[in-house]
Amino acid sequence: MLGTIVNTSTILIGGAFGAIVRSGIGEKYKKVLFEALGLCCLVLGMNASLPNMAKSEFPVMFIISLAIGGIVGTKLDLSGRIDRMNAKLNARSGKESNALNGLVTGLLLYCIGTFSIVGPVLSALSPTQGWAISESANTYLYTNATLDLVTSAVLAASFGWIMLLAAPVLFCWQGMFYAIGYFCGDGMPEPMRTELSIVGGVLIVSSGLGILGIKDCKTVNLLPSLLIPVIFYLIKGLL
Repeated sequence: MLGTIVNTSTILIGGAFGAIVRSGIGEKYKKVLFEALGLCCLVLGMNASLPNMAKSEFPVMFIISLAIGGIVGTKLDLSGRIDRMNAKLNARSGKESNALNGLVTGLLLYCIGTFSIVGPVLSALSPTQGWAISESANTYLYTNATLDLVTSAVLAASFGWIMLLAAPVLFCWQGMFYAIGYFCGDGMPEPMRTELSIVGGVLIVSSGLGILGIKDCKTVNLLPSLLIPVIFYLIKGLL
């Protein structure tokens, strides 16, 4: 779990730094950071999706996942719920903000991808002696931690202290995959990881489009899409 602890810590450190310096950043600089974040979301999302599409067992899986997930999310009005919660937070603080959608974007960036999914599994599968563990086992997580340090600082500079809530979520997310690796071996099928990366990458691109003001795709409504590949491969494994 050392790699996950390091990764979680970098989000707290980067987020705290970004939130502290936020008040000293002029609006025009915040706008630049915001636009840079949107562009980064586009690049990171495409980098997660496109390489994995060639490895997909079912090339239409991500389309089906997004369609079903979008319908479920719209039915549950997830985006509307987030917007209403944002409105309440804004009313209390007296400031206009889109903090909760920023938190969702951060969680997608932190949690979706090979580093954050495969890293904890590799860490759990590596031989250990107490806290001693081979450096190679945590390479993915240390790399992810470096990326998240910068990302969390930029996000917190844009959305504030709420971004620190992403840290415990990431810890639980990676802890779940660590437990899968520890108790079940390499328990998550590679095809499932591939499909999750594709769908997650599309959601990150969707967030980027919203941040840049190009198109509000209601990314929150699409979040149930991440469950579709998991459900499919669980059923497939039982047959």
